[in-house]
Amino acid sequence: MTMPRLDPHAWCLRMLGVGSSAAVELGSAAAVLERDGTPLLMIDCGTEALTRYLQTYGQAPEAVYLTHAHLDHVGGMERLFFQVYFDPARRGRCRLYLPAALVPILQSRLADYPGVLAEGGANFWDAFSVVPVSQGFWHAGLHFDVFPVRHHAVNSAFGLALRGSFVFTGDTRPIPELLRNYLNELVLHDCGLQGNPSHTGLDDVLREYPRDWDERLRLYHYGSEAAGEAMRATGFHVLRRDEVIALLPPDLRADRTAS
Repeated sequence: MTMPRLDPHAWCLRMLGVGSSAAVELGSAAAVLERDGTPLLMIDCGTEALTRYLQTYGQAPEAVYLTHAHLDHVGGMERLFFQVYFDPARRGRCRLYLPAALVPILQSRLADYPGVLAEGGANFWDAFSVVPVSQGFWHAGLHFDVFPVRHHAVNSAFGLALRGSFVFTGDTRPIPELLRNYLNELVLHDCGLQGNPSHTGLDDVLREYPRDWDERLRLYHYGSEAAGEAMRATGFHVLRRDEVIALLPPDLRADRTAS
């Protein structure tokens, strides 16, 4: 594939964090899709990720997609509630794209606590415009694909793709059968130095994926800076916190209204 060059007036992904749940110093694994320097969509909202978003953009996100319900990916949602609920101009307008299978899990994890406000009179979801999604969704004139990945339990975690530009796996084991649907995109892939039953390791990447995919893989969600350096020594592009990734423009030609 043709590797894009970084241009501040183009499409890019900004990594707010690249660490696993144990690597706080690397930031909660999350990214932001930007166009011409403007944030369009935040992908995951862990505690450190929301802090970094606010530091970078100076205001809360207008749209968020959540890959799964582990706290290093949703731990910032309570703070985000307060950020937007008490802003009359934004209350109920922050678009929250949730894979439909996650809605009851997130309801239990985020919204069931009695009394989101001490004064009462508010529901957790009142701060957001919640959009349950299955195969995909439209946002800012773009169609994003949604697909299940392999993380802990069936239908508990979901990746995201913008055709022509990128695939963001979220936390997952290897998914070659799904990634074969995306042969022209950069692939941001969960990868630590060593894998486990819920996460991909470097040996998994070497075993499961064709070597001609290596150039377009961008690895993140690792356990320490030392682990990242060890993976870089093998020749892979291992993402760093705050790294900005140039993207090819998304494919706007295909009609996906049936998705």
